[in-house]
Amino acid sequence: MGWTDGVDMNIRKLALYSTILSFGLWTGVSVAATADGSAQDSKKSAHAKKAKASPTRAAASEENVIVTGTHASNRHARQSTSPVTVLSAATLRRSGMLNLSDALTRTYPSINVSTMGNDAGALTASIRMRGLNPNEVLVLVDGKRRHTTANINADAGPNFGSTPVDLNMIPSNMIDHIEVLEDGAAAMYGSDAIAGVVNIITKKQDHGLDISSQTGANAYNGDGWQYQLNADGGFKLGRDGYMHIAAQVYHTDHFVTKTLDNRLAGYTPPGVQNELYTGSLNVPGDSNKIMSTPEETRENLGIDFGKPITEDIQLYGQITYGHRHAEAYENYRLPSGTSASNPELFPSGYSPLETIDEDDYAATLGLKGGRLFGFDWDLSTTWGEDLDKISTKNTTNPNMYAATGYTPTTVRNENFRLAQWTNNLDFRRNFRIANVVPMTLAFGGESRMEQYTVTAGEPASYEYGGTSALAGLTPQDAGKWNRDIWAAYLDGDFHPTRKWDLDFAGRFEHYTDVGNTENGKVSTRYDFTRRIGVRATISNGFRAPTMAEQHYSAINVGPTSVLGLLPVSSPEAAATGASPLKPERSTSASGGIVLEPVDGFHIETDVYQINIRDRVVQGGNVTGPVAVAALEQMGVSLPALTQQSENSVQTYYFTNGASTRTQGLDIKADYMVHMHQYGNVALSMALDLNRTRLTHNGLSGTGSPLLNAQNIGYLTTGFPRSKIILNAYWTVGAWDVNLRQTRYGETTGMMTYQDWTPSAATCPGGGQLEQSSVCFAQFKNTPRWLTDLEIGYRVSPRWHVAVGANNIFNIRPRKLPGYLNQLGGNPYDTFSSQVPMTGGYYYGRVNFTL
Repeated sequence: MGWTDGVDMNIRKLALYSTILSFGLWTGVSVAATADGSAQDSKKSAHAKKAKASPTRAAASEENVIVTGTHASNRHARQSTSPVTVLSAATLRRSGMLNLSDALTRTYPSINVSTMGNDAGALTASIRMRGLNPNEVLVLVDGKRRHTTANINADAGPNFGSTPVDLNMIPSNMIDHIEVLEDGAAAMYGSDAIAGVVNIITKKQDHGLDISSQTGANAYNGDGWQYQLNADGGFKLGRDGYMHIAAQVYHTDHFVTKTLDNRLAGYTPPGVQNELYTGSLNVPGDSNKIMSTPEETRENLGIDFGKPITEDIQLYGQITYGHRHAEAYENYRLPSGTSASNPELFPSGYSPLETIDEDDYAATLGLKGGRLFGFDWDLSTTWGEDLDKISTKNTTNPNMYAATGYTPTTVRNENFRLAQWTNNLDFRRNFRIANVVPMTLAFGGESRMEQYTVTAGEPASYEYGGTSALAGLTPQDAGKWNRDIWAAYLDGDFHPTRKWDLDFAGRFEHYTDVGNTENGKVSTRYDFTRRIGVRATISNGFRAPTMAEQHYSAINVGPTSVLGLLPVSSPEAAATGASPLKPERSTSASGGIVLEPVDGFHIETDVYQINIRDRVVQGGNVTGPVAVAALEQMGVSLPALTQQSENSVQTYYFTNGASTRTQGLDIKADYMVHMHQYGNVALSMALDLNRTRLTHNGLSGTGSPLLNAQNIGYLTTGFPRSKIILNAYWTVGAWDVNLRQTRYGETTGMMTYQDWTPSAATCPGGGQLEQSSVCFAQFKNTPRWLTDLEIGYRVSPRWHVAVGANNIFNIRPRKLPGYLNQLGGNPYDTFSSQVPMTGGYYYGRVNFTL
């Protein structure tokens, strides 16, 4: 038994013991005080009053009461036993970013996004937290689990297999603040809460009106123009109810990195002997626009409402809806030459566009109240659904055209649907054990139904090898799958003394497809004085494989290659070494110190370690005849161009193929400098040091390692080794100025040798060096500093204007050498989660408040 297995078992036992202890205390002691009210709006119990009165629990009055990572009421972020960061709507707005995922990366150091998404994966926003996969971040909205996207990222890279919550489908002007729990929390919330939890708290005011508009562009590049219009306001429902409505319209043009396609340059680089580039083509050299951001138009709507229906019961609900149309460039197809296709239709060549038409909606309805045998209670039901239609424009099916004389240029490739129905019943009550020890007892249950549907594309999208850029899903790929999840939890939060807090939590979940999980958490905090406190947590967790990971299959067609993702449960995948997926398991430990050396100067320092075993990763990479045979057994007809190279056809599948250890350090500090007539300056610093190591590389059924050096790099070195955000917000009179400095640490990628690699070069491990899956080139993105500045002016009490520039000095990622730059159109490491490729962005914003 390994160390992590032993710790994992001990945590489960401890969770069981704490459950028994909590139940015994609940049933066997007298009640000295009870809570009255809802989970977020309860009146102060004797326990809450005492905790707040304690000098060791002092918190600034302007802090929000947090509801994430704790079941106790009236607790502030700096009082929590686990680290929690609160990001206000104003902080997110001053990031200058219109998308919520981008705003988080600008304001929170542990969250980043990859330089560029690929294929259909580029059409969905994905965040990575603490260097882990987007699937390992749990997103809540007002404490309720949010459904995920149906659009899977099926391309190799650090986001491989992810179907995350698409934060950009939630109206950003609906948000009051965001609470980020920086710890494993599966014992409280269930699957996915390994890297942390992002809890979005929405506005619930019954008055006011806020209208804003922002527009900007990538000034140095001259494109990427975008705009956003926001409006939100609240009004009363009767005398004591509320409704708050938020609406948003967003649009962005393509941002395209300036490149020179090798195939169009008309020259051969020194020392390169490659038959692809011996001639000159009469088309612009910058025709390949694949390294770009999608063009997108999005409309979002959010509604929150609530109304007491009796003295002790409140009805509440929430509705969100988002619609998106987005288009992403794929590699340019030549009008003639090696990868020519249909010059009769596109005499100047063409750039296929992968498109998505998406509808995303969720609805919650609930009742909550108090005085049910002394308990606060909350009963809710939530339905969430994401519908995606993936199509390709400006494309051809070259083999179909050769055989029939016909090919469509616009085709529907596939449809995805993800539905999630979640029902929760939660109870909470404050006690005093023997009239001495305050305690909060919370328990509850959850049932969840998940449904995943794949619909085949139009026949022209997959017949004869399929359309260029993205071959459609075949009827063999299509299907509809369901599973049910049942969960129960128990949490006891004790205050043995005024200075000591102790929290035990246990959770059991049953999945109809992958079995049972038991998870526990123990957290503690001790405040020596009002200026010094220490805290620690140890927990185990899990992430169940998603429906998409278990059932998705696809084939992607490039100009010179084919990638086939086999469904892990299929005979074809089993023949290449696949086995059924099981849940990922994690063991997390963290510890920290909370300081206030002088009044108003706050410092929080936490170290953490996350051990994950059985990670779901890309594995079983097979090339050549074995890969061809697997695809042909699935009924795939391969394009003739794939016979060009022995490595041009590759298959892979999802597998529990790795164990990793992530270690890190988080430091947060803030201080307000009062300069009297010169205004006030709010200073803050946030730092995340992060390192992930591979501790186990699994073997396929054929005995070969599942992960090669490149895949290992995706897991371990594609995330910045460090990230620090320094922020100064100065307000004086009607003026406000926000200055932010962000340093992104080093990332390292193991890069594929591309088409400028000499065709005669060989890999020491065997085979051709170009497109080798054995030999890779190490490439380092050296650290980068970004400078953001926003200047605002309050014209009147209702009007505020601001102008700003993010990345003023147009810092870009380090460029790849030519032999690692695919087709000359991919000058950056697309999988690095370091600085964005978009460079300087300049914008203006107007706000009106009523």
